[in-house]
Amino acid sequence: MRAVTFQAPGEVLVSEVPEPRIEDPRDAIVRIEASGVCGSDLHIYHGRVKIERGFTIGHEYVGTVIAAGDQVDSVSAGDRVLGCFQTACGRCFFCRRGWFHKCDHSRTFGHGATLGSLPGTQAEQALVPNADLVLRRLPAGMSDEVALFAGDVMGTGYHAVLESGMRAGEVAAVLGLGPVGLCAVQAARAAGAAHVLAVDSVPARLEMARSFGAHPVHLSDGDPRAAARELTEGRGVDVCIDAVGDPRALELALRLTRKRGTVQAVGVYAERCEVHMGLLWIKALRLCSGHANVLGHVDSVLALMSAGVLDPSPLVTHHMALQEAPEAYALYDRREALKIVLRP
Repeated sequence: MRAVTFQAPGEVLVSEVPEPRIEDPRDAIVRIEASGVCGSDLHIYHGRVKIERGFTIGHEYVGTVIAAGDQVDSVSAGDRVLGCFQTACGRCFFCRRGWFHKCDHSRTFGHGATLGSLPGTQAEQALVPNADLVLRRLPAGMSDEVALFAGDVMGTGYHAVLESGMRAGEVAAVLGLGPVGLCAVQAARAAGAAHVLAVDSVPARLEMARSFGAHPVHLSDGDPRAAARELTEGRGVDVCIDAVGDPRALELALRLTRKRGTVQAVGVYAERCEVHMGLLWIKALRLCSGHANVLGHVDSVLALMSAGVLDPSPLVTHHMALQEAPEAYALYDRREALKIVLRP
């Protein structure tokens, strides 16, 4: 079958790879009908996340179950499903507490040996371990391209707001308006934020944030700190979400946030980062980090998307064939696309 494989930093290819086979009675095999190109894929593409040459990448997927193991109960052959970006065992110390993203036996699709050697989903088929936990049937009437977001990007934006502890009536800021940041804008508004300050340097992304009800501020041409003071009587925002994963964004988040506020770092950090502990300490800030508990939130996110409270459809800017993956990655790398949906 065909699959998108990593070759070297800045190079992916569509290659022939073996079709997956059931390896465990809790496995399912899904025929992929749509897969997204994500910011995390771009970290692999840039070489920030180490991965073996020839490994199949991708972790966002919607498709149809074509085979299921004897112990899979929630889905069966013929079901249209969406899947989460990582697996979990459901039984370890962390899973028993609902922290599926910290599962001792977790595996992440498309991230190589470091994260469990689970082949990715930018392919014609994918093996899905522990399918009862990882897969969900698509709600009636939900399109593939909307459903894709529940298994990663919208789940991450939702997690960022929920874990920040933001309360209705508070003011939030979101730094970085890629798909995760824009989903966080929507989630913050849905959770009752009085105002959401949205910061980026790409005009089209700022305008999209405005269409979601945010106050857009250009990173360099505007003044994010002045905008934060203006919205909060000079205090600073209650919650700041770093959806970038860059030390400069974290530094800005510390400065935008009020005393006793929360900085939620949901952007991917793969290297050491210097933190201004003096600023963090003197303001008594709470700093939260880590990737999202998408498995724990997927049902809530699906319900909110089904009801139209969260709507990621405007973020899909390109539809491309799987064979065009090299062009898709180059396009995404140039920041000329928000979300690219690949179809085999």
